[in-house]
Amino acid sequence: MYATSKINQLNRATLLFPFALVLFEFAVYIANDMAQPAMLMVTQEFGVDASWVPLSMTAFLIGGASLSWLTGPLSDRIGRRPVLLGGILYFILACLATYLVSSIEAFMALRVLQGIGLCFINAVGYAAVQEAFEEKSAVKVTAMMANVALIAPMAGPLAGAALIQLAPWRSCFLFIAAVSFISLVGLWRKMPETVNLHSKKLPFSSIGRDYLHLFSQRRFVLSALTIPLISMPLIGWIALSPVLLVNDYGMSLMEYGFWQLPILGSLVVGNVCVIFLTDRWPLGRSALLGIWPILLGILIALFGVLVKSASPVYLVIGISLIAFAEGLSFAVLYRFTLMSSEIAKGSVSAGLSMLTMGCYAIGIELMRLAYVAWGITGFTAMLVVAACAFILISQPRIRHEMAIRADNLLIN
Repeated sequence: MYATSKINQLNRATLLFPFALVLFEFAVYIANDMAQPAMLMVTQEFGVDASWVPLSMTAFLIGGASLSWLTGPLSDRIGRRPVLLGGILYFILACLATYLVSSIEAFMALRVLQGIGLCFINAVGYAAVQEAFEEKSAVKVTAMMANVALIAPMAGPLAGAALIQLAPWRSCFLFIAAVSFISLVGLWRKMPETVNLHSKKLPFSSIGRDYLHLFSQRRFVLSALTIPLISMPLIGWIALSPVLLVNDYGMSLMEYGFWQLPILGSLVVGNVCVIFLTDRWPLGRSALLGIWPILLGILIALFGVLVKSASPVYLVIGISLIAFAEGLSFAVLYRFTLMSSEIAKGSVSAGLSMLTMGCYAIGIELMRLAYVAWGITGFTAMLVVAACAFILISQPRIRHEMAIRADNLLIN
């Protein structure tokens, strides 16, 4: 049934829908994070070298950027519920298909198909959350969902490393399919329909025109770019840290897993701060504050390169500070971007998802190439470039969005 009013009270009943959604998000993310430590065993089984390890994440993100152009607009036209529920069922089947692959090429192709699961989270699920809740409640819910979803990169490397000590690496994907099934049941029962299907129908022929209009809007494009730029240091770390820590620093898989905790824990702290500050500060101030931990993180990471430390501690501290800033910024930036265009929110969310996933795939490849050419120094240099680009683009955008909201408040 179509939800006619926005939710402004957060309680057990109203949070069941976003938590069922974030369980699916957790399953999709862990399909990447839990698989990363297993990739060393995958390459051994298929007889290829370690350079294939980061390509697994690249393939996954290519899938994540491939179908959002359709899932978002489709949900604008036939409803969020059927598109999201169908997407979860598809993802379950894609995970179970891992048991059929027998070559690295087939595995990478399947990683692309599994990555399509991301298209249903951002382009459909998060659009429904933003529509179901009023603005500040939506920001708090997004931050809470981010914290739950962060269990995946925090627990994923450790769980994956532990599981492959006890069972074949394919068993990781059986676990992911089981978690996705639980989410499917929860969303089937609790997800509201946020699209008014009785209003004037949007024609499918307008999809291309909507995207051309969307990507011609400077406000949307610049707002959307802030999200992959603030996330790129952490995404690059997740993709390359198995090689950095295991191959370069000689760590065990369990040690590799433990070194993820300070970085991802900092992201959790940043998200918790946003939840408490949203009702106290104007929306956007926390994102402006994030520039200072980013600058400090850059300096510490560069110091580690300059002193040529035999320990990854400087790099980890630097990325942890940037991750804290990401926590302060992400939920706010997402809301600003989604509301930066008057186009139907499924299409806006889909455009944001495509741009974000495309930037992630390009960014990871640039970081991988920099690492292959110059080692940890090259990786750190690309990390600094992404962080500096975020600062340059985000600061005027955040101030502009805050000014718009202040003007609207005066008018009302």
